[in-house]
Amino acid sequence: MTTEHDTAAPPVKGGAAPGRPPAGASAEAAKKRARLSRRWQRDMRWSPYAFVSPFFLLFMAFGLFPLIYTGWASLHQVELTAPTDMTWVGMKNYTRIFDDDFFWNAAKNTLTIGIISTVPQLLMAMGLAHILNYKLRASTFYRVVMLAPYATSIAAASLVFVLLFGRDYGMINWVLGLVGIDNIDWQNDHWASQLAVSSIVIWRWTGYNALIYLAAMQAIPQDLYESAALDGASRWRQFLHVTLPSLRPTILFTVIVSTIGASQLFGEPLLFDANKGASGGSQHQFQTLGLYLYEQGWVNQHLGRASAIAWTMFLILIVIGVINSVISRRLRASS
Repeated sequence: MTTEHDTAAPPVKGGAAPGRPPAGASAEAAKKRARLSRRWQRDMRWSPYAFVSPFFLLFMAFGLFPLIYTGWASLHQVELTAPTDMTWVGMKNYTRIFDDDFFWNAAKNTLTIGIISTVPQLLMAMGLAHILNYKLRASTFYRVVMLAPYATSIAAASLVFVLLFGRDYGMINWVLGLVGIDNIDWQNDHWASQLAVSSIVIWRWTGYNALIYLAAMQAIPQDLYESAALDGASRWRQFLHVTLPSLRPTILFTVIVSTIGASQLFGEPLLFDANKGASGGSQHQFQTLGLYLYEQGWVNQHLGRASAIAWTMFLILIVIGVINSVISRRLRASS
């Protein structure tokens, strides 16, 4: 009588054991896993660089290269009519613009317009954000309305304000006439023109900054307000002693961004008086540094001098950034 053990076929000499893959197949699978592992490692290592490379390529083409080229051109005498003909002049373009009264006039106008537009803008934005921080009906609608001026074209907004500030038929002078104030020549008067240009900036950016303040206010823990209310603090004292201290980094951010934007102001003053163009009024009364740069480079066609102005503005922004960094560190150390 034969048993199951006796009838089992003996293993073939040199063959693979039953239930196991051949030795060659195991080696091939191991090689495949190794290749996949190396590919996965390369993918994890280089994919992030591939994802961010379009930004750096565009930055090098449209940001870094123009920056380096203007720095090189600022050391040469070069005209718009012949941009490849350069004559080395060293620092002459820089010393020349610092001796130019029109440059200092533009710098002073940039400073005054920046102050006139930034301070009321941020104060109004803080007030609007504080109101919207309470539970209101249709709060989303109000937020969209506040952001609408920011999304409006600079050209469209400036043209509307030109009509509003018209000397003879403008609505602003019409309203002032109702209270007995004579017509103001908004485009030719020194302070009136700067106030009018600043009003365009205020209208466009107040809602944007208000939403930034609102987002920061909503991140403040409600426990702080509840504790202040239990201590008998009114809404106004809660705003002074809870809201404002919590918003210090945000306020610093908006001040720095608004300052940088004011130093680069261009579209609003350019379109406010289209007849005068880059001169910024009949007496250069609202010509900013941006307009002065444009006038030197594209009106007077002095590309070397315009490049020196551009680099001077760039250095001013670097100084503003350093001041921002110092103040930020001190605020973090004091908190």
